[in-house]
Amino acid sequence: MSENPADPRGFAERVYAVVDAIPWGRVTTYGLIARALGSPRSARIVGGALQHTPSERHIPAHRVVNRQGFLSGGWHFGHPDIMRDRLLAEGVPFKDLDGYIVDLAQVLWDPGEDPDLDRLYRRPDVASPAEDLPDDLDGDAPFRIVDVTP
Repeated sequence: MSENPADPRGFAERVYAVVDAIPWGRVTTYGLIARALGSPRSARIVGGALQHTPSERHIPAHRVVNRQGFLSGGWHFGHPDIMRDRLLAEGVPFKDLDGYIVDLAQVLWDPGEDPDLDRLYRRPDVASPAEDLPDDLDGDAPFRIVDVTP
């Protein structure tokens, strides 16, 4: 079963949680975020969520590139040079010094393979039966947000 991207608010919150978890100096793709959220065909919806991020949210959206490593979201920052400069400041390598394509072979981070995301998501089928699921949880969703506040 897959995450229902038709619920834009819930899906966007999950996107923001994944983007917040991207390590400094690494990048991921719209498609890998969508796949990690259980909706592998929703890369454009991930991009839409990032484009419409509320101004009070400060997430490292500059660390999200397209599947070729191109800074396709660069215009969100005013110009792709701004996104590129932010990535260069984190030590992210580019395929060419004057271009806008990240060297994914060196810095690609796959959120679906990061065990640290267990602190954000847990499969409902392995949750304790005694645990109450939130009312807004779609039973078909492969993950749910878990409160991690101490």
